[in-house]
Amino acid sequence: LTSCVTAQPEAGFVPLFDGKTLNGWMPKEGSGYGVTNGVIYCGKGRGGNLLTEKEFDDFILRFEFKLEDGSNNGIGIRAPRDGDAAYLGMEIQILEDVAADRGKWGKLRAEQFHGSIYGVVAAKRGALKPPGEWNTEEITAQGRHIKVVVNGKTIVDANLNDVTDP
Repeated sequence: LTSCVTAQPEAGFVPLFDGKTLNGWMPKEGSGYGVTNGVIYCGKGRGGNLLTEKEFDDFILRFEFKLEDGSNNGIGIRAPRDGDAAYLGMEIQILEDVAADRGKWGKLRAEQFHGSIYGVVAAKRGALKPPGEWNTEEITAQGRHIKVVVNGKTIVDANLNDVTDP
């Protein structure tokens, strides 16, 4: 289960979640995501894609989340509406690293752990709190520069022009 809550609006930022509904998101409830007690939740094994109705180019996304044991999800950025964001665009991995270390998904590559640009740039490890605790994350996408900060620690700071591995 992955959960996400909204924080108070900040000057210059647009809230993506009203704390009550999936208004502004698609598809709506019933796709594996829902809202309870001011939290967006992803039902166990039922995820699928939950997309913002609006598209963004350069942005800063700030959110809070907590993971249960074995949680696996992602934030698609620079991705088309259809298809797999991790392969047709970019996905910032949301993964419960303790289960990954136990081998739940087999032997993972460095760029498959939490906060990584999935399959492209490995995140530094150690910023994620244990399962069941709330984390903060900020993803900044400015042109080809992607930065991921988890719990105040920068774990990815990448210029995609520097990536040479196809």
